[in-house]
Formats: sequence, structure tokens, C-alpha cells
Amino acid sequence: MPLPLIDIGVNLGHASFNADRQQVLDRAVAAGVQTMIVTGTNVKSSCEAQELASHCPEHLYATAGVHPHNARHCHAETMKTLRTLAKHQEVVAIGECGLDYNRDFSPRPVQDLWFAAQIELACELQMPLFLHERDAHQQFVNLLRGYHKQFPAAVVHCFTGNGDELQAYLDMGLFIGITGWICDERRGQHLRELVRQIPLDRLMLETDAPFLTPRDMQPKPKDGRNEPAFLPHVLQAVASCTGKSIDDVTEATTKTARAFFRLG
Repeated sequence: MPLPLIDIGVNLGHASFNADRQQVLDRAVAAGVQTMIVTGTNVKSSCEAQELASHCPEHLYATAGVHPHNARHCHAETMKTLRTLAKHQEVVAIGECGLDYNRDFSPRPVQDLWFAAQIELACELQMPLFLHERDAHQQFVNLLRGYHKQFPAAVVHCFTGNGDELQAYLDMGLFIGITGWICDERRGQHLRELVRQIPLDRLMLETDAPFLTPRDMQPKPKDGRNEPAFLPHVLQAVASCTGKSIDDVTEATTKTARAFFRLG
């Protein structure tokens, strides 16, 4: 019987899962992914994540937050809604929140404002943060440092940065989420080296499904859609790169995720 895995980032409310969401869950559980954290990226998707988790408490939890892409839609009621959502026992983190200076779908000052507001909410509620950062490392660090030790924990979801950025996050006590990006021979080759530098008690695994399907999967899914059942493929890549056994990486990352999200 394989050890249970935890996928800390699944966009299970995404429209691509509308036709077969239950089958996706069933395949994940059959693959050993016993627990999944459903990601909230705006008020609507956070409400959907909470509702999905409430109907499947044996396997699902949720986050509540606003992704930097959606920061331009925030207003005075947004934090009130997130605060209310966070009271539900299945909501285990604030986020996905952070900064994305790569696509700049929201103006940078607006991103900064609402990222800080969500950090403050996590501090107020003493909940962990589920973080996003792209091409905004220095400002991201500056904002987090302004609240150093006030929030209980934070994970940099889908880490794809360089060695200096990784070390800065580790020095701040942050946790690191690794996705199928590590399986991408074009963009993820550097991660295969860097993942060795992440202590196992700071490392967590995720698919970010339906995005970031591992490029080296054989056979590839016909529709190209990623799903949490593919998390063992990410696990195998991490184990291979770190020189650790699959069982050791599974046990460590599951233990870390349970403690981080206070899953009992």
C-alpha cells in the first residue's frame, strides 16, 4: 500500500473539470493522492473551493484568496468575504496571493496593495499563506519582511526561481512547493539541481492542475490536461533529483504539508 500523498495546489473548480470532476477525484485517490488543497484565486473561485471541500471532507481542503492577476477586481468588501470564508474549517490558508510582474494583468501598485492586505489578514487570523511570485522577487520579499514572524507560515507555490531566490525564501523560513515544472526539459532543468537544496521539512508537492502537465509523461494525456492523479510523477522526479527514495520523499512531504496546513 503506497504512502498517502498530499497535492497542495489543485484548481479543481476550473471549468475543464466540470464534466468529470468526481472521476478526477476518484483517479487521484486511486493513485495515492489522498488529500488535495483546492486553490482559490478570486472571491468566486474561493467560494467554489470552500464548497467543493465541504462536500468531500475526507479528501479536500481549500484556500481563500485573490491571485495578483485578479487584484484589479478587489474592493472594500473583498477582505470581508475572505475573512468570512476563512472561518470554515475546510479553509486552511489565505491565498493564492502574491505578485506577478511578468504578465502585469493588474497594475503593480494594485497588486502590492492587495497582497499586503492578504498578508495582514493571515496575520490577523493566524493562518498560513499560499503564495505566488513571478518576476517580482525583491518587492515580494520586501512586503513579506514587513510582517516577519507575524504570520505563522507561508509556502511559495510553484517555485520556478533561481538559486539566490530560493536561498532568500529559505532564509526567511518559507516553504517551497514544487510542480511538474521540474519535468520540463526546456524551462525546468535548473530546478532539478535546486530541489536538492530544499530541506525535506520545507518541501511540498503539487500539480497546479489543470495546468503544468509534466512534459515527460508517457503516455501524455490526450487533452493535455493535468490532474492530481499525476502527482506521483512529480514525486518520482523529485526523488530522482534529490537521491532520496520515493517513500522517504512521500513521508516527509506529507508530514510537512499536514503540519503546515494543520490537517490534524
